[in-house]
Formats: sequence, C-alpha cells, structure tokens
Amino acid sequence: MSGPLVQIDDLKMHFPITRGVVFQRRVGSVKAVDGVSLAIRRGETLGLVGESGCGKTTFGRCIVRLYDPTDGRILFDGQDVTGLRGAAMGRLRRRIQMIFQDPYSSLNPRMTVHDTLAEPLAAHGLAPGRRAREARVAELLGLVGLNPAFADRYPHEFSGGQRQRIGFARALAVEPEFVVCDEPVSALDVSIQAQILNLLRQLQRRLNLTYLFIAHDLAVVRHISDRVAVMYLGKIVEVAGRASLYGRPLHPYTRALLSAVPVPDPEVEERRQRIVLTGDVPNPASPPTGCRFHPRCPWATELCARAEPPLETADDGHTVACHHWRALGAAPVAEAVHA
Repeated sequence: MSGPLVQIDDLKMHFPITRGVVFQRRVGSVKAVDGVSLAIRRGETLGLVGESGCGKTTFGRCIVRLYDPTDGRILFDGQDVTGLRGAAMGRLRRRIQMIFQDPYSSLNPRMTVHDTLAEPLAAHGLAPGRRAREARVAELLGLVGLNPAFADRYPHEFSGGQRQRIGFARALAVEPEFVVCDEPVSALDVSIQAQILNLLRQLQRRLNLTYLFIAHDLAVVRHISDRVAVMYLGKIVEVAGRASLYGRPLHPYTRALLSAVPVPDPEVEERRQRIVLTGDVPNPASPPTGCRFHPRCPWATELCARAEPPLETADDGHTVACHHWRALGAAPVAEAVHA
C-alpha cells in the first residue's frame, strides 16, 4: 500500500428543508455529512461504521458523485474531481464504481443479466462488437462465481446472493480501481454473507481493488477491513487500524458499539458488561453544540457541550475526536465498559 488513492477534505452534504407548495422557501438543512476529512490508501479496505442515519451512505454516494457535495473537496489519485462534469465525469466513472445495498432493487427487472453487464461495456466503448461483449459477459459471470449460461435470465430468477454477485459483476465490468460497497451483505442470510465477503477479498487481491466498505455490523467490518472509521451524526469520531480499534477503542461511541457486538461464548457473554446509551440520535437538522455525542455519552462534561473536539492523533494511525480520549485510553476496555 502506498499513498492515498482517495483524499476527502472537509466534505459536506446538506440537504435543504423547504416549506410551501408553489413558492418554496428554505427553512433549514439536514446535515447528513458535515465536515468529513478522510484518506483511503491504495489497495486497502477502509470500513465505515455507524448507526443507521449517521450519513455513511450519503458519504459514499458523494465520493462516486451520485450527489454533488455542498462543500469540501474530493481528490482521486491526486485529481480534484469535486466539480467534474460531462466527458471528464464519464472517464471518472470507469475508475470509481459502487455496489448497492439492496440486490432486489439495484437491478433492472426488465433487463437480462447479459444486457445488464453489456450496458456499461457499450457505454464506455469496451469490448466492441457482439462477440467480444458476449465473451466479456461470460468472463464477468465466471469471475463472481456464476454460471455463464445464466446470462439470458432475468433478475427475478436469481436468489439474493446471486443478484448481489451480478451487482459485483456490473461494477467490475469497466475495470475500476476503487469500489464503494454500501452494506453489500446486510440484506443477505448469514451463510451467504460469508461467501460474499470471501468473494470481495478474492476479487480485491486478483484485481488490485481499493474498497470503502460501508456497514453497521462491526463483526463483518472486522473480517474484511484493514482500517476502520467510525461515524456519528455526519462526523468521523475515530479512525484506526482494525486491531487497534477493536483492541483499544478510544472514543466512547466506539466503545458503546463494540459492547453491543455478541460474543460467541456463553460464559463470556454472561459476564460482559454493556454500555447502554440513553436517548436517541439527535436530529441532523439541528445537531447539538460541542461534541455531537455528548447528550448520550456516559463520560460527557461541560467542556463536551461547549467545544467541538478536533480529530487528534493518539498514536501511529489512530485518530480520535474526544476531549477525554487520554483518560479513556488509559483504562482497559472492560473497565470502561463496566463504567
């Protein structure tokens, strides 16, 4: 792994809140992503975790430019792609692709698998000619573990896991370098999840891919990620290597998330103390002052309500946004959980 393939600087995505039917006026905004800075290294898998509604999917869609960010900058391989349009945007699409969460709604029910996979080839001028496209479609299906003879079938003839494999094949058709995986296994059975995760890792090694893996399941993220970023209410609160984050979490929110992960040992699970967060996630249209987690944080002080904590470097590659991370880091995880 070398330098960052993707660099995000102070990215914001605010959705307007309007009132009125004929003459609409803006009365506020939903701050789905609010000042996120993040680097994704070439060849790695960066996991992005957080509760539903924290802005994970919006962040991923901003990177692939399905949304035009309100503010901030997106650098891909050193090039600022934030304002790309037209042909330049089309060239970027070849290098950045997305795998969507729902395998049942992400495929056109009126298109065969062959047509679904051949469409991006035709759009980008790849595999010219009917025979070349048919050969490439067969190759893509084999790449994701599906029988090439299934090419003339429609999406309703496949299971959820098979549909998600077709989604992978569609994303890989244009030979991208970077793939945003938006909860690609959350709609699948556990046994199928393992197959899909193993497939993602195999494809990454074979094709030299870089992943942003968005999920809310920390066990899944631990299995596939090299580094993990934790998001809360539009902000990144902690970023660390997989072993560091799971072994020594420094942010109270990360500790609360990890305390909720089931342990496959009945005796350990029975003894374990959990952090139970009170209240609900605040409204992203009017987030709290200071640290956004402070209304639900067991360790919050007056400083947390008054001042927003910056992302600080705790040690090599481990950054955290918390005023009290030094005190929390000195305490064992079990002790902090008990607290």
